[in-house]
This record gives sequence, C-alpha cells and structure tokens, in this order.
Amino acid sequence: MKGAYSFKMRATAFVVAILFVISLFIADLFRIQVIDAQEYASQNIYYSSANTQIEAIRGQIIDTNGKPLVYSSQSNTIYIDGSYFPKASKKQERNEIMLSLLRLLKENEVEYNFDDFITIENGEIKYTENIATVRKKLFAKDYLNLNMYATAKNCFDALCDYYELDELSQEDAIMLATVYVAMTRADFSKNNPYTLAENVPTELVSLIKEQSRFYTGIEVRIDTNREYYDGEIAPHIIGYYDYINAEEYTAKTEEYKEALNDENLTEEEKELLKLRSYGMTDKLGKFGIESAYEDELRGTNGILTTVTNGDGSKTTSVTKAPVNGNNVILTIDGDFQKKVQKILSSKINLTKEQGKIDTAGSIVVMDVHDFSVLACASYPSYDLETYKENIVELNKDKSAPLWNRALRSTYAPGSTAKPCIGFAGLEEGLMTADSTIFCDLEYNYFPDLPLNCIGVGNHGNSYMNLNRALTCSCNTYFYEVGRQLGISKINEYFTMFGLGQKTGVELTEAKGQAASKENREAQGGIWYPGNTVQAAIGQSDNLFTPIQLCSYVATLANGGTRYKAHFVKSVKSYDYSETIYEAEPVVLNKVDGSPSSFAAVREGMISMANSLAAFKGTEFKVASKTGTAQAKKKVDGKVVSYTNGFMISYAPADNPQIAVVIAIENVDSGGLGNYVREVYEAYFSSNSDVTASQQSGVILN
Repeated sequence: MKGAYSFKMRATAFVVAILFVISLFIADLFRIQVIDAQEYASQNIYYSSANTQIEAIRGQIIDTNGKPLVYSSQSNTIYIDGSYFPKASKKQERNEIMLSLLRLLKENEVEYNFDDFITIENGEIKYTENIATVRKKLFAKDYLNLNMYATAKNCFDALCDYYELDELSQEDAIMLATVYVAMTRADFSKNNPYTLAENVPTELVSLIKEQSRFYTGIEVRIDTNREYYDGEIAPHIIGYYDYINAEEYTAKTEEYKEALNDENLTEEEKELLKLRSYGMTDKLGKFGIESAYEDELRGTNGILTTVTNGDGSKTTSVTKAPVNGNNVILTIDGDFQKKVQKILSSKINLTKEQGKIDTAGSIVVMDVHDFSVLACASYPSYDLETYKENIVELNKDKSAPLWNRALRSTYAPGSTAKPCIGFAGLEEGLMTADSTIFCDLEYNYFPDLPLNCIGVGNHGNSYMNLNRALTCSCNTYFYEVGRQLGISKINEYFTMFGLGQKTGVELTEAKGQAASKENREAQGGIWYPGNTVQAAIGQSDNLFTPIQLCSYVATLANGGTRYKAHFVKSVKSYDYSETIYEAEPVVLNKVDGSPSSFAAVREGMISMANSLAAFKGTEFKVASKTGTAQAKKKVDGKVVSYTNGFMISYAPADNPQIAVVIAIENVDSGGLGNYVREVYEAYFSSNSDVTASQQSGVILN
C-alpha cells in the first residue's frame, strides 16, 4: 500500500513538471508573438540577397602629349535583372512586360539584342540562316525537344508552346521568341543579367523608370563606350574593342579556372579574380594596344547587392566599388602621326593605279636615343569609328587596309642593306674607307652568273671608294665586299643591327629572315655562291620589316646601341594619382664597332642625301640610303614582277635625333626623298628645341 502511494506521488510530480515546462514555452511564445512582435519583426527583415557586377570604366589611350586618342563615354543600357524579373514559370507576366518594352524600343527606333534566326516572309515562317547555324543556337541546350530536321514552322510552333506565345500575332511571337532564345544562349539568370539595348536615349529611360512598377526586372545602368579623338589616327596601332566571341570566352574562362586552382590564393584574391573574369556579354581588346594592354585598361568590376526583405521590398547598395582601368600613354604624337599618314597616303594615291599590283606602304619614325616610336603609318588604312559597320568590306578589300604593313610585311630591302655591308667590310679589315674597287657596270666573278650595276650618277668605268659607292649605290662594289665577307659574316652583322630580328614592340610583328644556306635548304632549295653577293645588295632571300629597317638605321645613327622598340611611354592609374609603369630604355645589343667605321658609313649616307634634290635647302642635314628591290606576286593566276621602293634615313645628320623609314610597294625609290623630307619638316616644325649641331662625323654613344 505504501509502495503504491509513493509511485502515485512521483507520477503526479512528473506531470506537474511537464506542465510547468510547457507553460514556460507558451509564455515565451506569447511574449515573442504578441508582446515583442514589433521588435522581432523589425529584426527579422532579411530574406535573401543577390549580387550583380558594376562595370569598371575602361582606361584611356593617350598620346605622348597627353591628348586622349581613345576614351570612354557613358551611355544608358537597358538590362534584365533576374533577381527582379518574373520567374520562368510566370511566362505570361514575362510576356506582358517584354512585349510592351520591345514595342516601346521599336517605336523609338532603338536597336535591341536578339537572335535573328527566324522571320516571316509573305506570311511564311522561314529561317534567316542556314540550318546548321540554327541547330547550334536551338539544339545545343535541347530545351525545345526538336528533332534535327525541324522546319522553320516546327521551330516556331515549339517556341510558341514553350514560351506560351500562342495568343499573340506571329510578328509579336517572333519578336519575343528571338529575344528569349538570345537570353537562354547568354545564360540569363539571377546572377547573370541580360543586356537588351545599348545607347538608349535618356528620354526613353525616364519613361521606363516612371513605369517601374510595371516594368519589373527591367533595369537601367550607365555603361561605357569607346570614343575616338579621330578614328583615322593610328588605327593599326590603337586597335579595337568589342564583344567577346565564343573562342575568346572559352580561353578567358580556362585562364580564370586555372588561376583559381592556386591553393595559396586568399578569399580576397579569389573574389578579385572573379570580378576580373569575363562574362559572355563582356567586351575586350581585339588587336593593337587595346588587346596588348587589355589587363591594364580593363579595370576591376564592383559589386551591387540587392537585398529582398521580409516584407518583399528590395534595397540595392554598392558593396564593393569598381576600380577603373589604367590609362596607357603612347610614345606616338597624335598630330604628328596624322601628318605622317597624310604624307604617306599622298604618295600612294599618286601611284596607286600603277600596274596590276596595288600600291601600298608604310612610314616609321623612331627616336634614335631610346627607339620610342613617334609615328607608325600603314596605308591603305581605315577609320576605327566606322570599323565595325565596314568590317565586311574591309576584309574583302584586296588592298588589305587592315594589314599593318609597318610591323607585319616583310620585304627584300634592296640597297638599304649596303650601309651594313660597308660597315662589316671595314670592321673585318677587308678594306678601308679609301680602298677602291673598279666598276665597269658588270660583275663577272661568277662566269655563269652575269651581274650588273645600273650606274647611278654615271659612275661607270671608275674606281669606287665606300663614300662614293654609297652615294651612287654601286652594286659592283658591294658584290665584291659581300663575296669576301661570306654569307655567315653578312648575317652576323645583319643580326647585330636587328635585321631579321624582332624589334620587341608590344604589338604583333613579323620576324622576317636573313638569307642563308640553312633557310634556303630548309625550303627545299639550293644555295649557290652567287646568292651571297645578291644578299649583300639586299636581294636573295632577305626579308625585313619596315620597323626593323628603322631600328637598323637608328642603331647606325646613335653609334651602335640597339634598343628595344616600344609604343608605350607609361601606364598611369585612371585618376593619374599613381604611375604603374614607366618605360626605360632597354638595350638589346651593342654593335662593337670602331668610331671610324661608323663615321665612314655615316659620311657616305650624308653624301647620298646631299646628292638628292629633295634634301637641298633644308635647315638640317639628312643621312639616307635608298633601295629598290625586285618582287613577285601571283595575280589572277599569273606571276607578276614589280619593284618596291625604300629609303632609310636619320636627321639631323650631325646630331641624330630621329630615324625615318619609308617603304612603298610597287614603286621604285625615285622621289621618296620628297616625302621623307616632309616628314622631317613636320617633326622639326613642331619640335623647335632641336639642339645645336655638332661637327660632322662625331659619333653619339
């Protein structure tokens, strides 16, 4: 009996304890939901957040005097933000918003982005592209369940069914479907907005913002576009900036993934990599400085965070400010560059109808003290402002206006090689500056290979020393010096002066080649002794670029120091508060020659310039050497022979400051001095601080 009573007491105590605990929970719940409800509601406002990127402003490309040649302007861009836009399941809501917006854009003649793969012609649904292209667009993700033989009508019906467009007219349905397909292909999502229209007028933006409650998810941002001081100034050097293509996107994505694999990266560094990575709708430099300095110009995007609160309201704030791109300052003077381009085009347009070969060419101007490029013109040319709209015609143009002839075309240099050969002969002790070789306008050392000399200045049947041989461009003299040197020694000196070697500029350049037994045999040919003497006068298999010729003559001018050529003077932060990079002279090699050898060659080049009417009466002396080289090209299935003309030069001859090289296809070298003179006059007229002349023959180290 006593035991039963004890058990009953314990059970009662347990029940009382349980009821007490429950009452505490009920009381606390009452306090939270009733008494402190307002306080907790104000604290419990966070529901979700989404981040989108703020595009950094791209840096400027500026000439050496501080004039912006390329800069960024701001414009309105309409984009679709997935964090606001109705969900994919709410297709009718999407359709209502998009149809109204697209009609508004069309009424205001604003172009918008869509995939133009299907259209209506005479009431019939048709593909606008070949079926292979359409398949890539529509079947890659396989969300329409179309077979590989689907007709345009099959495709249209599937699109209407998928996007719930059946109640719309065919025109409206296609208008919406082509945008939706573009959005799908661009991986539109909550974290990847879709750019619908660019350069939208401010008035239209205001109208959209006024109806923001209706246009849910339709946002406006201020984007940057590339603008040009003058799109015709140095287009081959500046380059172009445009939307990333599939190949570039894949490559950039792989670079990003590879960089992320670094186990030593901090979370901050990973975030930085992400902000500098490329999306499918991003832009990047395609060629020229825009491409070579993409990493500097691009900048780092910022972060815009959208927070959805408990009551459904949303707030947006900048959680990480973008870092704008750096400014790239060139060595090129924009005004001088434009003058040089005009001089070049005037020469080419004067002779462009000559024969079956298009006349084209280039001019390169370089500072002999550090090989900074002051002007670099290639013609025919184009305008960066109209490049995109004219790209098809530019690519079809047989004169190849997009090709950078100054850096990428290689030519047999003709007699411009002779100063180097003369220098080599002096240095190797084969002759002195006063040694003579008799020229009767024929060179008969090789019985089976008759060679001649054209006898410039009526020098036939006379003895030629180095000075007169350079002045009259005597082939016989340099045939004999070249024969005694041999091809290996010739190439040794060519290499010293940078011929057949890249100059080191920041842009894509051809290497070219010096004629040699090895190169000839590698191409399946045979090297004959006569090829050596032809190489000595700049023929045979020699192929050099105009910028190499400029580097070569600048090396002669400054006494033997060959620097790395460059287009970029410095890189500065967007606000100019910080210098990221400052170009310093980089020595590639030094020609270890005697001052007397340099002086003898330079005196010969001065005499050559003095013999030309073009340089008479100038306020400064010029040192120069002309060259004419034979070339062949296949035109309409037939091999056509023609000549190319060159002039290498520097001035003032007795105190060298700049080197100028002109190379013109399909003309000889006659008359080129007039254009070179114009280049010097354009430069020195705007650079009046030319130092006083020194005595002729003094070598500057």
